[in-house]
Amino acid sequence: MNSRILIIYENQILYQVLNEISESLNFEIIQSDEKNFKEFNYDQKNNYLIISQKKIEGAKNSLILGDLPIKFDKLIEIINIRFLRNKFLDQSYIQIGEYNLDLNSRKISLGNKSLDLTERETNLIIFIKDKKNVTVKELQTKVWDYSPDLDTHTVETHIYRLRKKMKETFGDESFILNTSNGYSID
Repeated sequence: MNSRILIIYENQILYQVLNEISESLNFEIIQSDEKNFKEFNYDQKNNYLIISQKKIEGAKNSLILGDLPIKFDKLIEIINIRFLRNKFLDQSYIQIGEYNLDLNSRKISLGNKSLDLTERETNLIIFIKDKKNVTVKELQTKVWDYSPDLDTHTVETHIYRLRKKMKETFGDESFILNTSNGYSID
């Protein structure tokens, strides 16, 4: 089973044409109509695309075919480009607790509030999240590329500034926690 799913919404002819050549396509094809559309389980991690001739209320990842007729090879090209775009966008978001971190724009957001981050702050957050308990020495060597023998307060200063920005924007005073072993993010 392919990880990419093309959902043809209320277009029997397009479904039949694509289904006939489905062995040469690099995505699974599903036919849908208004009745069974709501039954589909759309996991946000799945790479799916909905093709329709009209806008479907509440549907994300949809491609509206308005300019018909369209050449078949152009349609397949558009579908593949949309799948690539969706995959790129999916990979750019990381969930950090209740926050969303957009790696492309380097923004962290919660609800309708967002905060611009520097590249270093983004790397710092990702490293602490992935490692759980991180020491200052680990951050110096892995994030800053400093020698662990250097006596510097760069890490502490950056964490202090990041905490301050998080508090001012989101009112969160415990985004990065001090632990007995270093720092962590829940």
